[in-house]
Amino acid sequence: MHTKLILIEGLPGSGKSTTARLAYDVLRQNGIDAEVYYEGDLDHPADYESVAFFTNDEWQLLLEEFSPFRDQLSEKSISQDNGFLLPYKKLGSDMPDIFYEKASKHDIYELQLEQNIQLITQKWATFARQAENSNKVHIFECCFIQNPVTVGMIKYGAPQTKLLDYVLALENSVKKLNPMLIYINQDNIDYSFKRAIKERPKSWSEGFIHYYTRQGYGKQNHLSGEEGTIKILKARRQAEEEILKKLTIRKTIINNTAYDEHSHKIALENFLINTLLGKEMIK
Repeated sequence: MHTKLILIEGLPGSGKSTTARLAYDVLRQNGIDAEVYYEGDLDHPADYESVAFFTNDEWQLLLEEFSPFRDQLSEKSISQDNGFLLPYKKLGSDMPDIFYEKASKHDIYELQLEQNIQLITQKWATFARQAENSNKVHIFECCFIQNPVTVGMIKYGAPQTKLLDYVLALENSVKKLNPMLIYINQDNIDYSFKRAIKERPKSWSEGFIHYYTRQGYGKQNHLSGEEGTIKILKARRQAEEEILKKLTIRKTIINNTAYDEHSHKIALENFLINTLLGKEMIK
C-alpha cells in the first residue's frame, strides 16, 4: 500500500511550511490526490488547534456563565468521554473577551500532560480509521513530533522516556496508513532561529521566547531571552533526534541549511518519487 500520510517535522525556521507546500506540489504534479495541513489549521483532522476540553461539571458552569450563548456553545461542542470538546476559535467575534480567556485556559495544550496525551492519541486514532478508507494522501506539518515534544519537554519538563512514549503511541495509531516522515534539518540553529525572528512579527518571537523560557525545561535550567531559547532549541533537536532513531516508519532527513528552494525541492522529490511513486531518482 502506498502511503496515505506524510509527516513534515523540524525546528522553527527550518523550512517545514515550504517543505509541506513543495510535497503537495510534487504529489499533485504526479496525479496524486493530496491535502496539506499547516500548523495552526483549525480543521486539522488529527490534531486539536484552539480546542478546549471541559469536564461535565465545568461545561454546565460554562453554559450558566455564558447563558446568552448557550445555543451557540452547544451547537459547536462535541461530547468526549466525561466532558465536552469546544473549538472555541470557531465561535465568531460576538463572544466576549472573557469567554476566550476562560476557554484558552482549558485548551487541549494547557491540560495536564497525561490528559493531553490521552485526548491527542485518541484523535490520531480516529483520524487513522477514517483515512484508511480514503485514497487521499494527507500532509501534516509539525504536529507529529513537534507538538508532543513541545508540550512534554518545553511546557512540563518531562523526561525523554515520556516524550518517546508519546510519539511512539502516535506512530502506532497511524502505522496502518504506511506513513513516511521527512525531517528538515539546519546546521546552524542560531542562524535559522534568528532568521525566523527577522521574518516574522515581533509578537511571534516574544510569545515564542516567553513560552520556551518561562516554564518547563527553560525554567528548570534557568534559561532566558533569545540566547536561552536557542539553547532550549538545541536540546529539543537532540531530543527529536533520539526519537527519530526509535521510529520504525519510513523516514529521511533533508538538510535545508542553504535555504535554496530549487535544490530543496529536488531532494524532496528524490525521496517522494522513490518511496511513494516507485519511479527512478531525479538527476
